[in-house]
Amino acid sequence: MDKAYQPAEIERRLYAEWEAAGYFQPGDATDTYCIMIPPPNVTGTLHMGHAFQHTIMDALSRYQRMRGRATLWQPGTDHAGIATQMVVERQLEASGEHRLDLGREKFIARVWDWKHESGGTISKQMRRLGDSVDWTRERFTMDEGLSKAVTQVFVQLYREGLIYRGTRLVNWDPVLHTAVSDLEVVSAEESGHLWRFRYPLTDGSGHLVVATTRPETMLGDTAVAVHPDDERYQKLIGKTVTLPLAEREIPIIADNYVDPEFGTGCVKITPAHDFNDYEVGQRHQLEQINILTIDAALNDDVPAAYRGLDRYDARKRVVADLEAAGLLDGIDEHRLMVPRGDRSGAVVEPFLTDQWFVRVAPLAEPAIRAVENGDIRFVPENWSKTYYEWMRNIQDWCISRQLWWGHRIPAWYDEAGQVYVGADEAEVREANNLDEQLALRQDDDVLDTWFSSALWPFSTLGWPAQTDALKAFYPSSVLVTGFDIIFFWVARMIMMGLKFAGDVPFREVYITGLIRDQDGQKMSKSKGNILDPLDLIDGCDLETLVSKRTSGLMQPKLKPRIEKATRKQFPNGIPEFGTDALRFTFARLASTGRDINFDLPRVEGYRNFCNKLWNAARYVLMNVEATPPDTAIDTTLPGRWIRSRLGKLITDVHTQFAAYRLDLAAKALYEFTWNEYCDWYLELTKPILQNDGDIAQQHASRRTLVVVLEQLLRCLHPIMPFITEEIWQKVAPVAGASGDTIMLQAFPENTAFPADDAAEAEMAWLQGFVLGIRQIRGEMDIAPRRPLPVLLRSVASQDKQRLADHGRYLQSLAGLEKIDILHGDGKPPPSATALLGDMQILVPLEGVIDVAAEISRLRRNHDRLSADLERSRNKLANERFVANAPADVVDKERGRQAGLDKDLRRIDEQLAQLQALQ
Repeated sequence: MDKAYQPAEIERRLYAEWEAAGYFQPGDATDTYCIMIPPPNVTGTLHMGHAFQHTIMDALSRYQRMRGRATLWQPGTDHAGIATQMVVERQLEASGEHRLDLGREKFIARVWDWKHESGGTISKQMRRLGDSVDWTRERFTMDEGLSKAVTQVFVQLYREGLIYRGTRLVNWDPVLHTAVSDLEVVSAEESGHLWRFRYPLTDGSGHLVVATTRPETMLGDTAVAVHPDDERYQKLIGKTVTLPLAEREIPIIADNYVDPEFGTGCVKITPAHDFNDYEVGQRHQLEQINILTIDAALNDDVPAAYRGLDRYDARKRVVADLEAAGLLDGIDEHRLMVPRGDRSGAVVEPFLTDQWFVRVAPLAEPAIRAVENGDIRFVPENWSKTYYEWMRNIQDWCISRQLWWGHRIPAWYDEAGQVYVGADEAEVREANNLDEQLALRQDDDVLDTWFSSALWPFSTLGWPAQTDALKAFYPSSVLVTGFDIIFFWVARMIMMGLKFAGDVPFREVYITGLIRDQDGQKMSKSKGNILDPLDLIDGCDLETLVSKRTSGLMQPKLKPRIEKATRKQFPNGIPEFGTDALRFTFARLASTGRDINFDLPRVEGYRNFCNKLWNAARYVLMNVEATPPDTAIDTTLPGRWIRSRLGKLITDVHTQFAAYRLDLAAKALYEFTWNEYCDWYLELTKPILQNDGDIAQQHASRRTLVVVLEQLLRCLHPIMPFITEEIWQKVAPVAGASGDTIMLQAFPENTAFPADDAAEAEMAWLQGFVLGIRQIRGEMDIAPRRPLPVLLRSVASQDKQRLADHGRYLQSLAGLEKIDILHGDGKPPPSATALLGDMQILVPLEGVIDVAAEISRLRRNHDRLSADLERSRNKLANERFVANAPADVVDKERGRQAGLDKDLRRIDEQLAQLQALQ
């Protein structure tokens, strides 16, 4: 083995070998396991959230593959309608072209060209992450087979009355000219105004005051609402006001939606431009007046003075005209949530338009029952409550988008506007006996991307054909996803799976937390805190990192702040950590359902863990050059102990994988590898292997060394695939393991390593002794390599036997010169003391340390820490600091004060002990 672990060369080489050998394919076992990848956008790149979830999915897949199950991790990408169309449109704009100039067919051909050129970015990144997906089955939501499934589902739902075309309120992006889903709308608090207007009562008896953040929409008002129990307005319910500027009479209605405590208790109702108002309008059969064009300019349904004005220009004109008429009651500064399209950045408008909808309620009922009766289990279980809340209040689903890229809606219209739905135009004509001369026009809209994604679990397996893959891998075993798409994707997959595939799409749903930065902030381009997982794997120089974080900002003014923060945080760029270190970091953080604060020191720590494992393997291979005879039985305490601990580790790892607690599995693996195997067991083997007298014992210890390492590598492999494969290739022949790859080795079982409680008890005593000596060395600042004499008092007969049995281990690990037992009540020489049960461990200090110099050193440290503690106390006594500083800063200072207190108490104890020696 090379002296140093170099991940980059190893990872690329091994992945190419795995893929070429077909190791990621499921195999022929009848016991199957399947994970469907949440398909990332073909336009995009993998972010930290992807890398986190991919680590979990790959670890689960590798673990189940090693358990002998035919394991399919199904890869693929989503066509990402809006995102992909925007990318290609921007390319056209850069060359002075526009999609309308090209026409639909040529534009779509251009998108396909771009997909073939650039669509492989995601797959390259997945390979660097070590994803063991079956690339031979890779799918794309616009593939021919998947497109056929989409069309069949649409046609069947339409024929069953579950898809219809209607006029409803949608989120409208006035830049992209399409409806968008709630997930594609980002709402953030911004500064604005609250305008108050007077609406005159039609009978001339006074006026009502209403408030709005969007004055231009008052031109579409069709009512003023008050609460039915608001005594101020009881007598006005049923009367009318005259809508200023439009000079229309609109009714005063009573509705429980109104909060009588907010403002004046009067609310303007604009059913065509507000979702809440739309519901009020439905209850009261109010007219819906759409006042906007698709560009968010005012249309011909408003007074002539405002027609054609942009919505914001119209806002200024409306306010000015109302003020001139004496109807402006006031303007207040106001903070409000502003919805913007996540792709265009434009403020999204509630917009009344003709769209295609799925009638969801009949599909939701069986989907709710599937979770209620346990056919699907959420992990953590509390997310089922969120699922129920959404599903029991579900609204019809708008599935049409005003785009060109996507699955075009299979509906055709004749000149009279009659709609015909079918798989294609030929089927439509045949089914409806339409003359060939009758002109038909296909609907221009495409389907919401989430529609095809809802079919992903079964369309990727060949549905509607009843393929062998569908029979073997549907339902899949678990879906790993984030909480933010439980409704948009998870619920819709359940509804569609039950409806068309006849069963739930997966048995369990593992909901992960959100990856945040080290301060708990959401990672985003505008915050300047995004991290590219591949930069952590391969490293990234500072200038490239700055460029990545500042290019493509929607708000260029943020660039200087982001560049300054990046240069401060990463003055030397990001070092190369390797895939395994990043994956182990993600696994260690993967506590179920909680958001995760990600910080680079953790990755650095697990890079050191990789080095520790590498060096341990080098030690083993240097000491085990040939396969030890398997007849040798290891009766040494270290051998018995490490095999017992390995058995318990194996049990723990199985338990934690079954519970989706990769954090606890990783914790157990780390502690066994670093603490028990490397720090204790390897050190304990040195006095055995260096003893030329007992050849049989050396053979047995060498066999234990290599067998435990080989089994440990198997346990670590699902989380750290590359380094374990590289080491295993060297260790397997010596350990007597056969096979070409660790990936297809059986995952260890604890039956081969039974518990040995007696050995663990003996080892606990030995460790306590060694740690007692190490504590004395640390407290008295004694060099680690200096041999120490030890005196023992109150030594029980059992301890005497242990000293006889384990003396060589104590001398080797604790660095002892000799061990003597004190008899009687004689006073020992001045010594530092540790306790092990009732036994006293004494290290005579004469000639070992300069007591006076050590006291002087400790007093200097005491003075320095006391000054630090005083400053910390003064800071926390400052009420302004506690009240105004961020909570995490205050908490950090309190933790610092507690640490200083603890350090001072420890120094006081050391001083007292040393002063007693003078």
